Amino acid sequence: MSAADAAAPSSDSLVDCVVHPPWSRRASIYEVNVRQFTPEGSFAALQAHLPRLRELGVNILWLMPIQPIGLKNRKGRLGSPYAVRDYTAVNPEFGTLEDFRALVRAIHAAGMKVIIDWVANHTAWDHPWVSEHPEWTLKNAAGEIDSYAYDNGREIEHWTDVVGLDWRQGALWNAMIDALKFWVRETGIDGYRCDVAGLLPTAFWERARAELDGIRPVFMLAEWSDPALHRAAFDMGYDWGLHDVLRAVARGEAGAAAVRAHFERRAQAFPPDAYHMTFTSNHDKNAWEGHDEEVYGAAFGVCAVLAATLPGMPLIYGGQEAVLDRRLAFFEKDPIDWKTFGRADFYRRLLQIKHANRALDHGTAGGPLAWLDTGSDAVLAWRRVRGEHALAVWANLTAQPQALPAGAPVATLAPWGWYLESRCGTEVTTWS
Repeated sequence: MSAADAAAPSSDSLVDCVVHPPWSRRASIYEVNVRQFTPEGSFAALQAHLPRLRELGVNILWLMPIQPIGLKNRKGRLGSPYAVRDYTAVNPEFGTLEDFRALVRAIHAAGMKVIIDWVANHTAWDHPWVSEHPEWTLKNAAGEIDSYAYDNGREIEHWTDVVGLDWRQGALWNAMIDALKFWVRETGIDGYRCDVAGLLPTAFWERARAELDGIRPVFMLAEWSDPALHRAAFDMGYDWGLHDVLRAVARGEAGAAAVRAHFERRAQAFPPDAYHMTFTSNHDKNAWEGHDEEVYGAAFGVCAVLAATLPGMPLIYGGQEAVLDRRLAFFEKDPIDWKTFGRADFYRRLLQIKHANRALDHGTAGGPLAWLDTGSDAVLAWRRVRGEHALAVWANLTAQPQALPAGAPVATLAPWGWYLESRCGTEVTTWS
């Protein structure tokens, strides 16, 4: 997905917005690739990391798909987690359903929430629905069930290990919502991250959200960027646009004006209380486009500071705190190397500031964004204030030292450097 996925806002998109769970207002989110997170690749092994993740400042764990993976037309030896063979079962690589329940209980006991990935647009070829309900699947021009073809805006991608579902079929809506309700009711999860959410009817997601909330209020993350999805279905969408700008900044192709323009466009299109997930990487970006050193180089730190302190909920992709310096294999076993935690202190400090300062709360609970004049496209500066809480940041978006104007808190910024000042009542924290 990219910024081009954002649909034009409807006339009421700036008014309506889903009611967010109160606990989400100052949350951070962390993505777990269960297969690669530990050598064992299991729910039980993941539990050992929970105290560390809580101490890091993580609030929401997002687990990549936990269901069994299709065997027919599987890619690689282990297949894609996004080729789901059974919506209400557990991938035996990871453990049993009771093992997953135990993990959910442990996450909650650690003071965190958990959402799981949900792949509703397509299924594995050997999902029972394909044979039992062929009318629920998309067909090619010859009327045959075929692999899913996805138009990414630049080219047609052929997802050969999955078949598409036909969302014109009302019975499919019922079956999918029943499956979604299963995990909330039977395991106690707190919500979902929904794969390629914009490829499904918005009305489906709105109905699903209402029925899930009837069991217990949930948190919903859309892998998409569309104002309409926020009205009654999703709490948060992907901020693809900011990610694109940050990558351009790291390449020396964009500066402060591009960042400001992105946030101005976002404010005009989305409801004020919509959440946006801000990120430097995730499983797709790491696997297919490059690890942090490849993408950002020396600019990584300042880009991560922007993603965490500008309006949005910051995501850490599992392994980034360990300086993940390779592209994790997608269809094979390729565990993260946890021998060093070279960025753990960096993320811990960043999330401590995020949690302590109410100006950084999400949606309308946070402080409005006010740009500060730096006189240069090389330096981006802004201020956010909410009551007695205030944050001001000056960020050098270049590989050269930059002088700041008179009245700034420091005279110069180092290459790719920043100066951050957080005020919470009488307590002042600075970081440079």
